[in-house]
Amino acid sequence: MKILLRLAVVAGLAALTVGCCNCRSYQKKTRRPLVGTEWQLIQLGGETIQPQEGSFTITLSAENGQLSGVGACNRLSGTYKSDEKRSLKIGPLAATRMACPDLKREHAFIEALESATHYDMDGPMLLILSNGELRAVFQALPAPEKK
Repeated sequence: MKILLRLAVVAGLAALTVGCCNCRSYQKKTRRPLVGTEWQLIQLGGETIQPQEGSFTITLSAENGQLSGVGACNRLSGTYKSDEKRSLKIGPLAATRMACPDLKREHAFIEALESATHYDMDGPMLLILSNGELRAVFQALPAPEKK
């Protein structure tokens, strides 16, 4: 049932995207690059995640395909590979080993990232998919102001 709901949501977003010129304009205007953007987790395994400053974020760097981030309380690092066809392979990821109250969600976060097979983007949103199944949704954080 959850898979059907996710597919319906993705199909609905796709239909809106194709049928709406204003939507495409909005997407182009608000799209952020995959690499170099700090992404905040807002949905994991179909569950909405309340954004907490400094938690559940990732950044993909252009340098040597490095990924860095933060889970519930642990820092994450690892590698990623992506191509123009939007395939995405993340991991293996390493994490610090601090104990924190949300470790179960942190493990699910890492598992979702490491299971990624491809990604999609919708305006300022990054969708992580595993063999067609939506695993996680991220929102782009505002770019830091240049001094």
